[in-house]
Amino acid sequence: MLLFNFRRKARRFILTSKSLLVSQYSLMIEYRVEIILWALSGVLPLIMLSLWLGSSAASVFGYNNEQLTRYFLSVFVVRQFTAVWVMVSFEEDTIEGRISPYLLQPITPFWRYYYSHIAEQISRIPIVLFLLIVFFACFPSSFWFPSLVNIALFLVIMYISFTIRFLLHWTFAMLSFSFERASSLERLLMIPYLFLSGLLAPIDSFPYLIQKIVMFTPYPYLLSFPAKFLAGQEVNFLRNIYILILWLTIFLITGILAWKRGVREYSSMGA
Repeated sequence: MLLFNFRRKARRFILTSKSLLVSQYSLMIEYRVEIILWALSGVLPLIMLSLWLGSSAASVFGYNNEQLTRYFLSVFVVRQFTAVWVMVSFEEDTIEGRISPYLLQPITPFWRYYYSHIAEQISRIPIVLFLLIVFFACFPSSFWFPSLVNIALFLVIMYISFTIRFLLHWTFAMLSFSFERASSLERLLMIPYLFLSGLLAPIDSFPYLIQKIVMFTPYPYLLSFPAKFLAGQEVNFLRNIYILILWLTIFLITGILAWKRGVREYSSMGA
């Protein structure tokens, strides 16, 4: 009986998730021009690549042009598919009262926002492929293609990293239940992400002590680890996977607790 109920709930969750993902993708397609602009705004790694290639700093840290090109191109890909804006959209829905009907639906609102991000990522694929084709057409010597096994592992790593970052922002988004402009914290979250994730410079180029401190934060595992793996550079795969799972567990727990507390506060205000 318990197995039957589990299967029924799992089947209903899968069907509901599928419908929600399709509807969110249809919504994203309507805003395809805006998505193109979002994708183009994520070219900071390519700008950093040009800066690194134009300086002599790379050789000091043991990087050649090929390694730098692969790294920052991989950072560009990872950043495109791990962008998170849940704090802004959740705050807007809270202020405008759309959260109340979401709470009455058969699936928790978390999945609505999560699938919205997944749908937006799917809609970005042609744009990212186009930009990569243009780049490799201009610089054919920089082209490389990872093995299918590495691509599959990379996708798993990248979406774990995305989920961690989403849960981090989701936890802070719950402050929207208490504060009118909680999304302003998103700018504060962006500062450590810029400097500690490997977006502006490889983690290996940091001073040794800073490297050790940075590795105790989640940020290198959100961008640097999946990017280096895709680029084919040396990484401690099992160690990084264990740490990814640890951060995923931590933010999953904090996200659930923050959601329950926020809903209680929201319900008491509504009462």
